[in-house]
Order: sequence, then C-alpha cells, then structure tokens
Amino acid sequence: MDRFIIDGGRPLRGNIRISGSKNAALPILIATLLTDEPCIIENVPTRLRDIRLTVRVLEAIGKCVDVSGTRVFVHADKPLKTRAPYDLVKQMRASVLVAGPLLARFGWVRVPIPGGCAIGVRPIDIHIQGFADLGARRVLDQGDLILDSPMRPGRVRFKFPSVGATENLMMAAAALEGATTIINAAREPEIADLAAFLTAMGAKVSGAGSSIIVVRGNRRLKGARHRVIPDRIETGTFMLAAAATAGSVRLLGVDPAHVHALAVKMRAAGAKVREGRGSIAVSMKGRPRPVPIATAPYPGFPTDLQAPWMAWMSSVLSWGGVLPVKRPS
Repeated sequence: MDRFIIDGGRPLRGNIRISGSKNAALPILIATLLTDEPCIIENVPTRLRDIRLTVRVLEAIGKCVDVSGTRVFVHADKPLKTRAPYDLVKQMRASVLVAGPLLARFGWVRVPIPGGCAIGVRPIDIHIQGFADLGARRVLDQGDLILDSPMRPGRVRFKFPSVGATENLMMAAAALEGATTIINAAREPEIADLAAFLTAMGAKVSGAGSSIIVVRGNRRLKGARHRVIPDRIETGTFMLAAAATAGSVRLLGVDPAHVHALAVKMRAAGAKVREGRGSIAVSMKGRPRPVPIATAPYPGFPTDLQAPWMAWMSSVLSWGGVLPVKRPS
C-alpha cells in the first residue's frame, strides 16, 4: 500500500476486541520446533505478514502448519532441517529465534544473520554470547551463523535485557536437562507468555516477568495447547486514538496490567481510563495537558507507543466539532 487516506475529525466511539499479541505469537510458534508432537496455538493474529512468514519458516524447516481463523495447528511428519532459509530469514529479524530450539535439539544449526530494520541496526551479539555461555561454538561463514557443540545448562548474564535474546535462550534451555539461569532477562508480558507455553510442553520456568529467569529443561518436550495473550501495543494504540479524537471507546479482551505505564500517563494528561476485568474504557474531552514521557524496557513506557503519544500531544485544537478535512487531489 502506497498511501493511507484518512477522513478524520470524528470522535471514535464504541467497543472493539483486541487481537492476540504478534510479539508473543512469533516465539511461541517457533517454540513448536522443540517437539515433534502436535501443538495448537490459539488467538494468533494470522492475517499479519510476520505471522504468515513465520509459518513459511516453520514449513521450510519441516513442520506441517494448518491455519484456521486465529487457530494454528503445528505438527511434524518428517525429520526437521537444521538450516534456516536465507530468503525467508532476511525478511524478518524474529526468524533468528529458530537458532535456540534447533541448536538445543540437534547440536547444530545454520542461520543467516538478519540485518537491521527501520529503526536502525539491531545486532544479535547478545544471542550469540548467550549460546556461547552455554557451551556452543560459533562460526561465521559467508553471512551465516553456524552454532554447534552440545550445549549444557548454565548461567547467562545479558549486558542488556534483550527480548529476542531472552526468548532464544529460554527455548534453548527448555530442551537441556538441568537448570539454566538467565540474569538481566527481559520482563515483557510476551516473555511470561512464552514461559507458560514452555511449561505446558514439559519444561519448568520460574521468574518470568522478573529480571532473573530459571529454566529447568526437559529433552523430551511434548505437544501443548496454548492461547496467546492480547496485544498490548494494539491496546495502547486504540487507547490513544480514542483520546486523540475526544472519543469514548471500550476495549475488550485485554489485560489492563500490560498497559499500566500508558494508563498512568494518559490520566495525567486528562484522559479518563477505567479498567475492568478484561476491559479498558477510555474517554477524553478537549485538549490534553502536556505530559513528558521517557521510553524504557517493560514495565516502562513502550517505545512502540511513542509515535501515537506524540500525535496526541500535538493536538492544537479543541474537539468541539468536526475539523475540516482537505482531501488529496
């Protein structure tokens, strides 16, 4: 799509149900590589490009994937490959997450090193060092990362609480007999959701949601059924859209705790935010009060909500009526 045409100036009103979290669904789908038994993942936002690409990556490695609505059924009827295809990995950074489960299961994996993204260079050195701390030997060959040598449970300390590295090491540790401790781990809700899925598969994960995670692995992980948490970035986007248009919106199927940092700032700016059981109601009248934010890893203010926050803070007119809209020629 080359452009969006927005006919605005209207308050948003009504109810909307929030989708499942893309950032939780991606590592959970990849974690199905840890077992050959069937897995059922529900509440997956299957229409998103990254989800469709993840399905293609799983199929290229050897999984059978059936998608029906927001339900994904993953199973295997042939041996898995231990090499991820470049043409798919280059399209999505999250594809590097296949390294953890494949390395732990088979002792060898070759995966192309993903590039940066629209917000700049995002290296995977924290992933690589974490694998090395557990005994893996790494070699770079023509733009590919090769990891081999049997890993062992151990202790990993991250220099930064990387979400992707935390997920990769959690999945690897889930297939290693013994306890692995991850220090300075990411604390995002998506990490806790992955921990719940790994536990359902037969690993034992404690501390998810804190900066220290302990994974007690199991080499014979089993299939599992899991429902993905709601998307907190989608939740926050609709919260801010309701406020920016001086509307009144009720969001359904959410976890208010996941957007606590945003709710605090929105109330300070003048919005009414009412939290219920699995719901959030947001309403706003007039212009917001100027409130500064500082983005930070969870539980701080999410980086992905900085842009819609700036749009709301840029309001210069009182929403007493419909604003004139100049249509593109």
